[in-house]
Amino acid sequence: MALTKEQQYWRKRIFVLTWLAYAGFYFGRKNLSVTWSSMEADLGLDNSDYATIIFIYSLIYTIGQFLNGYLSDRFGPRKVVSIGLFLAAFANFFLGMTFSTGILVFLIALNGYGQSTGWSGLVKNMTPWYRSNERGIVMSWWSTCYVTGGFLATVFATYAAFDMDFLSEMGWKRGFFLPSIILLAIAFFYLLFTRNNPKEIGLPVIIEDKYELDADGKSENLKILRLLLKNTALWIYSSCYMILKMMRYAFLFWLPIYLEKSLDYGVSDAGYISSVYELIGFFGVILAGYASDKLFNSRRFSTISIMMIGLALVCLIHPYLVSIGKMGTVISIALIGMATYGPDSLICTAGSMDVGGKKGTGMAAGIINGMGSIGQMFSGFIVVAINEKFGWDSLFDFFVIMSLLGGGLAALKWKFKSPEKQFSA
Repeated sequence: MALTKEQQYWRKRIFVLTWLAYAGFYFGRKNLSVTWSSMEADLGLDNSDYATIIFIYSLIYTIGQFLNGYLSDRFGPRKVVSIGLFLAAFANFFLGMTFSTGILVFLIALNGYGQSTGWSGLVKNMTPWYRSNERGIVMSWWSTCYVTGGFLATVFATYAAFDMDFLSEMGWKRGFFLPSIILLAIAFFYLLFTRNNPKEIGLPVIIEDKYELDADGKSENLKILRLLLKNTALWIYSSCYMILKMMRYAFLFWLPIYLEKSLDYGVSDAGYISSVYELIGFFGVILAGYASDKLFNSRRFSTISIMMIGLALVCLIHPYLVSIGKMGTVISIALIGMATYGPDSLICTAGSMDVGGKKGTGMAAGIINGMGSIGQMFSGFIVVAINEKFGWDSLFDFFVIMSLLGGGLAALKWKFKSPEKQFSA
Protein backbone atom coordinates (compact mmCIF):
# COMPACT_ATOMS: atom_id res chain seq x y z
CA MET A 1 0.00 0.00 0.00
CA ALA A 2 1.13 3.54 -0.75
CA LEU A 3 2.28 5.54 2.26
CA THR A 4 0.67 8.79 3.35
CA LYS A 5 2.69 12.00 3.34
CA GLU A 6 2.81 11.92 7.13
CA GLN A 7 4.11 8.35 7.16
CA GLN A 8 6.78 9.34 4.65
CA TYR A 9 7.75 12.38 6.73
CA TRP A 10 8.09 10.32 9.91
CA ARG A 11 10.08 7.61 8.16
CA LYS A 12 12.62 10.21 7.09
CA ARG A 13 12.60 11.80 10.53
CA ILE A 14 13.24 8.48 12.29
CA PHE A 15 15.96 7.64 9.76
CA VAL A 16 17.80 10.90 10.45
CA LEU A 17 17.43 10.76 14.24
CA THR A 18 18.51 7.14 14.60
CA TRP A 19 21.39 7.68 12.15
CA LEU A 20 22.55 10.68 14.14
CA ALA A 21 22.26 8.82 17.44
CA TYR A 22 24.46 5.91 16.40
CA ALA A 23 27.00 8.13 14.66
CA GLY A 24 27.11 10.06 17.93
CA PHE A 25 27.98 6.96 19.94
CA TYR A 26 31.26 6.73 18.03
CA PHE A 27 32.38 10.10 19.37
CA GLY A 28 32.58 8.31 22.72
CA ARG A 29 34.21 5.18 21.29
CA LYS A 30 36.99 5.99 18.80
CA ASN A 31 38.82 8.46 21.04
CA LEU A 32 40.47 5.70 23.11
CA SER A 33 42.51 4.29 20.20
CA VAL A 34 43.59 7.75 19.06
CA THR A 35 44.77 8.90 22.50
CA TRP A 36 46.17 5.62 23.82
CA SER A 37 49.85 6.26 23.09
CA SER A 38 49.70 9.48 25.10
CA MET A 39 47.68 7.84 27.87
CA GLU A 40 50.33 5.11 28.12
CA ALA A 41 53.01 7.66 28.89
CA ASP A 42 50.93 9.62 31.42
CA LEU A 43 49.46 6.64 33.28
CA GLY A 44 52.38 4.21 33.00
CA LEU A 45 50.48 1.58 30.97
CA ASP A 46 51.43 -0.74 28.08
CA ASN A 47 49.80 -2.76 25.27
CA SER A 48 48.81 -5.58 27.63
CA ASP A 49 46.94 -3.06 29.78
CA TYR A 50 45.27 -1.77 26.63
CA ALA A 51 44.15 -5.28 25.68
CA THR A 52 42.74 -5.74 29.19
CA ILE A 53 40.87 -2.44 29.04
CA ILE A 54 39.41 -3.41 25.65
CA PHE A 55 38.37 -6.76 27.14
CA ILE A 56 36.58 -5.09 30.08
CA TYR A 57 34.84 -2.62 27.78
CA SER A 58 33.84 -5.42 25.39
CA LEU A 59 32.67 -7.74 28.19
CA ILE A 60 30.26 -5.12 29.52
CA TYR A 61 29.28 -4.22 25.96
CA THR A 62 28.57 -7.88 25.14
CA ILE A 63 26.42 -8.45 28.24
CA GLY A 64 24.62 -5.20 27.50
CA GLN A 65 23.89 -6.25 23.91
CA PHE A 66 21.99 -9.37 25.01
CA LEU A 67 20.16 -7.48 27.78
CA ASN A 68 19.31 -4.32 25.86
CA GLY A 69 18.00 -6.16 22.82
CA TYR A 70 15.34 -7.66 25.08
CA LEU A 71 14.73 -4.36 26.90
CA SER A 72 14.27 -2.50 23.59
CA ASP A 73 11.60 -4.99 22.52
CA ARG A 74 10.00 -4.84 25.97
CA PHE A 75 10.04 -1.11 26.78
CA GLY A 76 10.73 0.53 23.43
CA PRO A 77 14.04 1.77 22.03
CA ARG A 78 13.47 5.45 22.77
CA LYS A 79 13.87 4.99 26.54
CA VAL A 80 16.68 2.44 26.34
CA VAL A 81 18.81 4.27 23.77
CA SER A 82 18.34 7.65 25.47
CA ILE A 83 19.65 6.25 28.75
CA GLY A 84 22.62 4.76 26.91
CA LEU A 85 23.48 8.04 25.19
CA PHE A 86 23.48 9.92 28.49
CA LEU A 87 25.61 7.24 30.20
CA ALA A 88 28.17 7.30 27.38
CA ALA A 89 28.34 11.11 27.46
CA PHE A 90 28.79 11.08 31.25
CA ALA A 91 31.54 8.44 31.11
CA ASN A 92 33.48 10.25 28.39
CA PHE A 93 33.23 13.60 30.16
CA PHE A 94 34.94 12.19 33.24
CA LEU A 95 37.42 10.14 31.18
CA GLY A 96 38.70 13.56 30.13
CA MET A 97 39.56 14.20 33.78
CA THR A 98 41.04 10.76 34.56
CA PHE A 99 44.19 10.55 36.68
CA SER A 100 44.13 6.93 37.91
CA THR A 101 43.89 3.51 36.30
CA GLY A 102 41.05 2.38 38.59
CA ILE A 103 38.81 5.30 37.60
CA LEU A 104 39.74 4.74 33.96
CA VAL A 105 38.59 1.11 34.09
CA PHE A 106 35.30 2.01 35.83
CA LEU A 107 34.47 4.74 33.31
CA ILE A 108 35.42 2.52 30.35
CA ALA A 109 33.02 -0.14 31.69
CA LEU A 110 30.25 2.44 32.17
CA ASN A 111 30.83 3.69 28.64
CA GLY A 112 30.66 0.09 27.39
CA TYR A 113 27.22 -0.40 28.90
CA GLY A 114 25.92 2.90 27.56
CA GLN A 115 27.25 2.05 24.10
CA SER A 116 25.60 -1.38 24.22
CA THR A 117 22.10 0.16 24.12
CA GLY A 118 22.67 1.69 20.70
CA TRP A 119 22.68 -0.91 17.98
CA SER A 120 19.84 -3.25 18.93
CA GLY A 121 17.71 -0.33 20.09
CA LEU A 122 18.18 1.79 16.98
CA VAL A 123 17.72 -1.12 14.56
CA LYS A 124 14.54 -1.89 16.52
CA ASN A 125 13.53 1.77 16.15
CA MET A 126 13.90 1.56 12.36
CA THR A 127 12.08 -1.76 11.85
CA PRO A 128 8.40 -0.67 12.10
CA TRP A 129 8.99 2.02 9.47
CA TYR A 130 10.45 -0.06 6.58
CA ARG A 131 9.31 -3.22 4.77
CA SER A 132 11.64 -6.18 4.19
CA ASN A 133 12.02 -5.59 0.43
CA GLU A 134 13.34 -2.09 1.17
CA ARG A 135 15.73 -2.95 3.97
CA GLY A 136 18.84 -3.93 2.03
CA ILE A 137 19.13 -0.52 0.36
CA VAL A 138 17.59 1.58 3.15
CA MET A 139 19.67 -0.04 5.86
CA SER A 140 22.84 0.19 3.77
CA TRP A 141 22.40 3.95 3.71
CA TRP A 142 21.43 3.92 7.38
CA SER A 143 24.48 1.80 8.25
CA THR A 144 26.71 4.61 7.11
CA CYS A 145 26.00 6.00 10.59
CA TYR A 146 28.72 3.91 12.17
CA VAL A 147 31.11 4.24 9.24
CA THR A 148 30.68 8.01 8.96
CA GLY A 149 30.47 8.36 12.73
CA GLY A 150 33.70 6.40 13.14
CA PHE A 151 35.48 8.53 10.53
CA LEU A 152 34.30 11.85 11.97
CA ALA A 153 34.98 10.71 15.52
CA THR A 154 38.54 9.65 14.64
CA VAL A 155 39.33 12.92 12.90
CA PHE A 156 37.71 14.99 15.64
CA ALA A 157 39.42 13.10 18.47
CA THR A 158 42.80 13.44 16.72
CA TYR A 159 42.28 17.17 16.20
CA ALA A 160 40.92 17.74 19.71
CA ALA A 161 43.67 15.76 21.44
CA PHE A 162 46.72 16.91 19.48
CA ASP A 163 46.12 19.84 17.13
CA MET A 164 43.61 22.15 18.85
CA ASP A 165 44.85 25.32 20.58
CA PHE A 166 41.84 25.47 22.93
CA LEU A 167 42.57 24.09 26.44
CA SER A 168 46.05 23.05 25.29
CA GLU A 169 47.12 22.31 28.86
CA MET A 170 44.70 19.35 28.94
CA GLY A 171 46.46 17.54 26.08
CA TRP A 172 44.99 14.12 25.22
CA LYS A 173 42.20 14.54 27.77
CA ARG A 174 40.48 16.88 25.31
CA GLY A 175 39.96 13.79 23.13
CA PHE A 176 37.39 12.63 25.70
CA PHE A 177 36.08 15.87 27.15
CA LEU A 178 35.07 17.59 23.89
CA PRO A 179 33.41 14.58 22.18
CA SER A 180 31.30 14.09 25.33
CA ILE A 181 29.70 17.48 24.75
CA ILE A 182 28.69 16.47 21.21
CA LEU A 183 27.30 13.19 22.51
CA LEU A 184 25.27 14.95 25.21
CA ALA A 185 23.65 17.27 22.65
CA ILE A 186 22.72 14.28 20.47
CA ALA A 187 21.23 12.49 23.50
CA PHE A 188 18.81 15.36 24.15
CA PHE A 189 17.95 15.62 20.46
CA TYR A 190 17.14 11.91 20.16
CA LEU A 191 15.06 11.81 23.35
CA LEU A 192 12.94 14.79 22.42
CA PHE A 193 12.21 14.14 18.77
CA THR A 194 12.10 10.39 18.09
CA ARG A 195 9.20 7.94 18.51
CA ASN A 196 9.13 4.13 18.69
CA ASN A 197 6.58 3.31 15.96
CA PRO A 198 3.75 4.77 13.85
CA LYS A 199 1.07 3.84 16.42
CA GLU A 200 2.59 6.19 19.01
CA ILE A 201 1.72 9.19 16.86
CA GLY A 202 -1.61 7.89 15.60
CA LEU A 203 -0.44 6.78 12.15
CA PRO A 204 -1.45 3.56 10.36
CA VAL A 205 1.09 0.77 10.72
CA ILE A 206 3.48 0.27 7.81
CA ILE A 207 4.30 -3.39 8.52
CA GLU A 208 1.47 -5.76 9.33
CA ASP A 209 2.28 -8.64 11.68
CA LYS A 210 -0.16 -11.36 12.68
CA TYR A 211 1.82 -12.10 15.79
CA GLU A 212 0.57 -9.60 18.36
CA LEU A 213 1.92 -9.14 21.86
CA ASP A 214 -0.36 -9.73 24.82
CA ALA A 215 -1.17 -7.09 27.42
CA ASP A 216 2.12 -7.22 29.31
CA GLY A 217 4.24 -8.52 26.44
CA LYS A 218 6.37 -10.89 28.52
CA SER A 219 5.04 -14.27 27.43
CA GLU A 220 5.01 -13.36 23.73
CA ASN A 221 8.56 -12.01 23.92
CA LEU A 222 9.68 -15.34 25.36
CA LYS A 223 7.88 -17.22 22.56
CA ILE A 224 9.63 -15.06 19.97
CA LEU A 225 12.97 -15.66 21.69
CA ARG A 226 12.47 -19.43 21.54
CA LEU A 227 11.64 -19.23 17.84
CA LEU A 228 14.70 -17.09 17.18
CA LEU A 229 17.00 -19.51 18.98
CA LYS A 230 15.83 -22.33 16.68
CA ASN A 231 16.63 -20.35 13.53
CA THR A 232 19.89 -21.56 11.94
CA ALA A 233 20.17 -18.33 9.93
CA LEU A 234 20.47 -16.41 13.21
CA TRP A 235 23.44 -18.53 14.28
CA ILE A 236 25.24 -18.32 10.95
CA TYR A 237 24.77 -14.55 10.97
CA SER A 238 26.10 -14.54 14.54
CA SER A 239 29.14 -16.68 13.65
CA CYS A 240 30.05 -14.49 10.68
CA TYR A 241 29.55 -11.41 12.79
CA MET A 242 31.80 -12.74 15.54
CA ILE A 243 34.60 -12.99 12.96
CA LEU A 244 33.87 -9.60 11.40
CA LYS A 245 33.58 -7.77 14.69
CA MET A 246 36.80 -9.33 16.00
CA MET A 247 38.55 -8.00 12.90
CA ARG A 248 36.78 -4.65 12.83
CA TYR A 249 37.62 -3.86 16.44
CA ALA A 250 41.19 -4.99 15.92
CA PHE A 251 41.41 -2.27 13.27
CA LEU A 252 39.36 0.29 15.21
CA PHE A 253 41.42 0.02 18.39
CA TRP A 254 44.84 -0.98 17.04
CA LEU A 255 45.23 0.58 13.59
CA PRO A 256 46.66 3.92 14.85
CA ILE A 257 49.03 1.99 17.15
CA TYR A 258 50.11 -0.32 14.29
CA LEU A 259 50.82 2.70 12.08
CA GLU A 260 52.86 4.34 14.85
CA LYS A 261 54.80 1.35 16.12
CA SER A 262 55.21 -0.82 13.03
CA LEU A 263 55.36 1.78 10.24
CA ASP A 264 56.86 4.65 12.32
CA TYR A 265 54.16 7.23 11.52
CA GLY A 266 53.65 10.23 13.83
CA VAL A 267 50.60 10.33 16.11
CA SER A 268 48.72 12.81 13.93
CA ASP A 269 49.50 10.96 10.70
CA ALA A 270 48.49 7.67 12.31
CA GLY A 271 45.20 9.14 13.50
CA TYR A 272 44.25 10.72 10.20
CA ILE A 273 45.40 7.81 7.98
CA SER A 274 43.54 5.30 10.17
CA SER A 275 40.33 7.28 9.55
CA VAL A 276 40.47 6.12 5.90
CA TYR A 277 39.27 2.74 7.18
CA GLU A 278 35.85 4.22 7.93
CA LEU A 279 35.87 6.87 5.20
CA ILE A 280 36.13 4.36 2.35
CA GLY A 281 34.28 1.70 4.34
CA PHE A 282 31.24 3.90 3.67
CA PHE A 283 31.21 2.72 0.04
CA GLY A 284 31.39 -0.93 1.08
CA VAL A 285 28.21 -0.45 3.09
CA ILE A 286 26.33 1.04 0.14
CA LEU A 287 27.67 -1.61 -2.25
CA ALA A 288 26.55 -4.44 0.05
CA GLY A 289 23.03 -3.03 0.42
CA TYR A 290 22.41 -2.58 -3.29
CA ALA A 291 23.98 -5.95 -4.13
CA SER A 292 21.81 -7.82 -1.65
CA ASP A 293 18.54 -6.22 -2.81
CA LYS A 294 19.15 -5.70 -6.52
CA LEU A 295 21.52 -8.52 -7.52
CA PHE A 296 20.50 -11.22 -5.05
CA ASN A 297 16.81 -10.35 -4.43
CA SER A 298 17.24 -9.64 -0.68
CA ARG A 299 19.32 -12.77 -0.11
CA ARG A 300 21.89 -11.34 2.29
CA PHE A 301 24.18 -14.35 2.69
CA SER A 302 25.28 -14.30 -0.97
CA THR A 303 26.66 -10.78 -0.64
CA ILE A 304 28.20 -11.54 2.76
CA SER A 305 30.04 -14.59 1.42
CA ILE A 306 31.50 -12.80 -1.61
CA MET A 307 32.66 -9.76 0.38
CA MET A 308 34.27 -11.82 3.16
CA ILE A 309 36.27 -13.78 0.58
CA GLY A 310 37.27 -10.41 -0.88
CA LEU A 311 38.37 -9.31 2.59
CA ALA A 312 40.63 -12.37 2.80
CA LEU A 313 42.28 -11.44 -0.50
CA VAL A 314 42.92 -7.84 0.56
CA CYS A 315 44.46 -8.91 3.89
CA LEU A 316 46.67 -11.36 1.96
CA ILE A 317 48.19 -8.60 -0.20
CA HIS A 318 48.33 -5.97 2.59
CA PRO A 319 52.07 -6.41 3.40
CA TYR A 320 52.92 -5.92 -0.29
CA LEU A 321 50.84 -2.75 -0.57
CA VAL A 322 52.40 -1.31 2.60
CA SER A 323 55.88 -1.83 1.15
CA ILE A 324 55.04 0.72 -1.58
CA GLY A 325 54.82 3.56 0.96
CA LYS A 326 52.09 5.71 2.50
CA MET A 327 49.93 5.65 -0.61
CA GLY A 328 50.00 1.86 -0.64
CA THR A 329 49.07 1.85 3.05
CA VAL A 330 46.12 4.15 2.41
CA ILE A 331 44.90 1.98 -0.50
CA SER A 332 45.16 -1.18 1.59
CA ILE A 333 43.34 0.34 4.57
CA ALA A 334 40.63 1.65 2.23
CA LEU A 335 40.06 -1.75 0.60
CA ILE A 336 40.00 -3.52 3.96
CA GLY A 337 37.47 -0.97 5.20
CA MET A 338 35.17 -1.60 2.22
CA ALA A 339 35.39 -5.38 2.52
CA THR A 340 34.82 -5.28 6.29
CA TYR A 341 32.01 -2.77 6.59
CA GLY A 342 29.95 -4.17 3.68
CA PRO A 343 29.08 -7.58 5.18
CA ASP A 344 29.26 -6.18 8.71
CA SER A 345 26.49 -3.67 8.03
CA LEU A 346 24.35 -6.18 6.16
CA ILE A 347 24.40 -8.70 9.00
CA CYS A 348 23.64 -6.33 11.84
CA THR A 349 20.93 -4.29 10.09
CA ALA A 350 18.93 -5.95 7.29
CA GLY A 351 19.94 -9.42 8.49
CA SER A 352 18.77 -8.73 12.04
CA MET A 353 15.54 -7.18 10.80
CA ASP A 354 14.83 -10.07 8.43
CA VAL A 355 15.42 -12.74 11.07
CA GLY A 356 13.70 -10.90 13.92
CA GLY A 357 10.74 -9.39 12.11
CA LYS A 358 8.85 -6.41 13.52
CA LYS A 359 8.35 -7.96 16.96
CA GLY A 360 11.74 -9.61 17.49
CA THR A 361 14.25 -7.29 15.85
CA GLY A 362 15.61 -5.99 19.15
CA MET A 363 16.31 -9.51 20.40
CA ALA A 364 17.72 -10.68 17.05
CA ALA A 365 19.99 -7.64 16.81
CA GLY A 366 21.00 -8.08 20.44
CA ILE A 367 21.90 -11.76 19.94
CA ILE A 368 23.79 -11.17 16.69
CA ASN A 369 25.62 -8.11 17.97
CA GLY A 370 26.19 -9.76 21.35
CA MET A 371 27.77 -12.80 19.71
CA GLY A 372 29.80 -10.47 17.54
CA SER A 373 30.96 -8.66 20.65
CA ILE A 374 32.50 -11.89 21.94
CA GLY A 375 34.89 -11.61 19.00
CA GLN A 376 35.38 -7.95 19.86
CA MET A 377 36.07 -8.89 23.48
CA PHE A 378 39.06 -11.07 22.63
CA SER A 379 40.37 -9.04 19.68
CA GLY A 380 42.85 -7.13 21.84
CA PHE A 381 44.41 -10.28 23.30
CA ILE A 382 44.59 -11.84 19.82
CA VAL A 383 46.40 -8.78 18.44
CA VAL A 384 48.90 -8.69 21.31
CA ALA A 385 49.56 -12.46 21.26
CA ILE A 386 50.14 -12.72 17.50
CA ASN A 387 52.08 -9.46 17.28
CA GLU A 388 54.43 -10.25 20.16
CA LYS A 389 55.17 -13.80 18.96
CA PHE A 390 55.12 -13.48 15.17
CA GLY A 391 54.93 -9.77 14.25
CA TRP A 392 52.32 -7.49 12.71
CA ASP A 393 52.34 -9.13 9.26
CA SER A 394 51.30 -12.47 10.76
CA LEU A 395 48.21 -10.78 12.16
CA PHE A 396 47.03 -10.15 8.60
CA ASP A 397 47.66 -13.83 7.75
CA PHE A 398 45.36 -14.73 10.65
CA PHE A 399 42.72 -12.38 9.25
CA VAL A 400 42.95 -14.17 5.88
CA ILE A 401 42.06 -17.49 7.52
CA MET A 402 39.20 -16.03 9.56
CA SER A 403 37.71 -14.19 6.56
CA LEU A 404 37.70 -17.36 4.47
CA LEU A 405 36.00 -19.21 7.33
CA GLY A 406 33.27 -16.55 7.52
CA GLY A 407 32.78 -16.54 3.76
CA GLY A 408 32.39 -20.31 3.77
CA LEU A 409 29.82 -20.21 6.58
CA ALA A 410 27.75 -17.59 4.76
CA ALA A 411 27.84 -19.67 1.57
CA LEU A 412 25.97 -22.45 3.41
CA LYS A 413 22.89 -20.17 3.32
CA TRP A 414 23.51 -18.76 -0.15
CA LYS A 415 19.83 -18.93 -1.24
CA PHE A 416 18.24 -18.12 2.12
CA LYS A 417 15.63 -15.35 2.17
CA SER A 418 13.59 -14.39 5.25
CA PRO A 419 9.82 -13.96 4.88
CA GLU A 420 8.15 -10.63 5.61
CA LYS A 421 6.06 -12.05 8.45
CA GLN A 422 8.31 -13.93 10.81
CA PHE A 423 5.94 -14.95 13.55
CA SER A 424 2.62 -15.84 11.98
CA ALA A 425 -0.02 -17.38 14.19
